[in-house]
Amino acid sequence: MANTQSDSTRKAANGRGGFVARALNLIEDAGNRLPDPAILFLLLLLLTWVASALLAPIEFAETDPRTGEPLRIANQLTGTALATFMVELVPTFTGFAPLGVVLVALLGVGVAEKTGFINAGLKLLLGRTSPSLLTPMLILAAIVSHTAADAGYVLVIPLGGVIFYAAGRHPLAGISAAFAGVSGGFSANFIPSGIDPLLQGFTQQAAQILDPERLVNPLSNLGFTAVSSLLVIGIGWYLTDRVIEPRLQATPIDGDPDEMPRMEELTDRDRRGFGAGMAALVAGLLLLALASLPAGSPLRGPDGSLTSFAAPLMGMIVPLIFLLFLIPGVVHGYVAGTVKSHRDIVAGMTSAMGTMAYYLVMAFFAAQFIAAFNNSNVGLLIALKGANFLRDLNMPAQVTVVGIVLLTAFVNLFVGSASAKWALLSGIFVPMLMGLGISPELTQAAYRVGDSVTNIVTPLMPYFPLVVVFSQRYVKKTGIGTIASLMLPYSVVLLITWTVFLVGYWMLGLPLGLQASYTYP
Repeated sequence: MANTQSDSTRKAANGRGGFVARALNLIEDAGNRLPDPAILFLLLLLLTWVASALLAPIEFAETDPRTGEPLRIANQLTGTALATFMVELVPTFTGFAPLGVVLVALLGVGVAEKTGFINAGLKLLLGRTSPSLLTPMLILAAIVSHTAADAGYVLVIPLGGVIFYAAGRHPLAGISAAFAGVSGGFSANFIPSGIDPLLQGFTQQAAQILDPERLVNPLSNLGFTAVSSLLVIGIGWYLTDRVIEPRLQATPIDGDPDEMPRMEELTDRDRRGFGAGMAALVAGLLLLALASLPAGSPLRGPDGSLTSFAAPLMGMIVPLIFLLFLIPGVVHGYVAGTVKSHRDIVAGMTSAMGTMAYYLVMAFFAAQFIAAFNNSNVGLLIALKGANFLRDLNMPAQVTVVGIVLLTAFVNLFVGSASAKWALLSGIFVPMLMGLGISPELTQAAYRVGDSVTNIVTPLMPYFPLVVVFSQRYVKKTGIGTIASLMLPYSVVLLITWTVFLVGYWMLGLPLGLQASYTYP
């Protein structure tokens, strides 16, 4: 590896890569000159306060879709707002959605890593995977992880670094590929997930503004998202191997050896331990399947579904991840001899939490900013202004659909939650495009493309700081600019190709999904 190379050597090597390499270097350098992410979120919080105070007196023509009243910006610098901010400071932090997901999941993952269960599994996987197929295999795993809500962020992304490093490749390339699959390809999946019925609910409600009898199938985009998986894998594979990794060859790996995940050679005891751990994992999955099968299972939602967000099974994804790593990790540890007592298990959890100290600091400030940004309605104003501008242009159907993708991608830089954005935008986009003869299902597909492609380049995405932390295990100076410059090629290429792919898919009349059409009525 390039551990002894200086920054000047890296810049010289990258400078020979042409215009794209130089542009990415500029983005990286500029981004890394920004304040520490924690301070950046603090500055954004202050900026949101000031902007809300300046915009609050202005009367806007936009209507708040949540209330039907004229949209007003809520001044966050009033005495009442500041008092509420202080009262809610702690609940805002402890209620920050990614925080619980990350910490609970990593408690189990930490044990599985400390006992050697993950090490053994990765070593066996690498032994059976052709080096040339390592990248697409990783991106495929990242796409499949969408089925388990946000699990990919805390499982697949760090494992991408471990797998690539163990294979003698640059770990940041593995993290980049996994991040592109988990987040940049968020709407690509050939397996139904909880996001399908969640978005469908908002789409159907919006469609019934014009047509009270209009129904939308939860899997109305499954055909498009399934085929899109191949597109995302292909693009991610090419960019990782041909653009990202060559650019990283001159980036030294200088992480702390004690904190950097590593893989040891397997012994016979390790193999027996892994076999016992996998048996425990399979047994756990079988028990879960048996508990889910009965029609009256407590794991099913009120409608009998296992995949709706109302189903308890979907709500316990993170605790299940905790258990499905903890139990096999413990079994492996006792059989392989890496665990002598319960103290070793607690030590594994403690070690995992220790690596999250920096993330906790960033999460505190990120949570306060996001809460203030949402409470002020500034993000909603940006979304509604863009949607109304697009409507007023009155463009042809194909151009309008492309406009939906581009506008969603832009709004996604500021408003991270897919469901929150669609809850706000569906009431505008869906009826507007129905009036142009475009079906709600196609409008939803266009939204899903735009909602995915810019996730990986916005520091306002709640899991972005976590990716920075994962990368710093290998390259200490990794910052916002480093990750943004690595992910920008994925974002730009996905935005262009996926949009063109959507229009081409539409023009060919390929099945969009179940009970889905392209036109209305």
